[in-house]
Amino acid sequence: METAKAALKRLRDGNRRFVADVRNPDNASSHARRSEIAAGQEPFAIILGCSDSRVPAELVFDQGLGDLFVIRVAGNIVAPSQVGSVEFAAARYRTKLVVVLGHSQCGAILATLDELKRPSENQSRNLKSIVDRIRPSIETLMDTDLKHDHDALVHQSVRANIRASVNHLRHGSEILESLSQNEGLLVVGAEYSLETGEVEFFDGLPADFSFD
Repeated sequence: METAKAALKRLRDGNRRFVADVRNPDNASSHARRSEIAAGQEPFAIILGCSDSRVPAELVFDQGLGDLFVIRVAGNIVAPSQVGSVEFAAARYRTKLVVVLGHSQCGAILATLDELKRPSENQSRNLKSIVDRIRPSIETLMDTDLKHDHDALVHQSVRANIRASVNHLRHGSEILESLSQNEGLLVVGAEYSLETGEVEFFDGLPADFSFD
């Protein structure tokens, strides 16, 4: 299994191809590839991303069948089932890289900001459970000058929520903490731009790491 740094570069290279609208032909969902992975999988990265239909991780990173272990939930929040899914993949498949992938103009973030401004009495308890996961990471931003700049507030809220999910994965699981300390597991945060298609890795990159 490749290192976390090698996996990061592989994701960045794939995203560059996606932005340039150049697909890797080896990532096609061929019969040969389906047959090859039918007996088992070895994903090189775990992606905890948002359910937004515009951010499919395999396309954004130009990867094929069996390359990514993808967990998607509105707002890329971290609840027990998401932690368990990451633990499962990291421990079972020895995958070294976990990426929390948020995105610009996230609907779950916008819904949470709306709720903070105008609390709703009719919100379903299921949607409320998502909003309540996001709320702690962004409600303090409402008390800053960002409240006067909607676009900046949304952008910083998206990033704050990503950082919160990254932190939860790093420190909310004994299994993941042990893998990070002893096996080279890396948990990073990234934001996908709906406007440009680019992914920016901005949280948790090693100090000595470079994509060049």
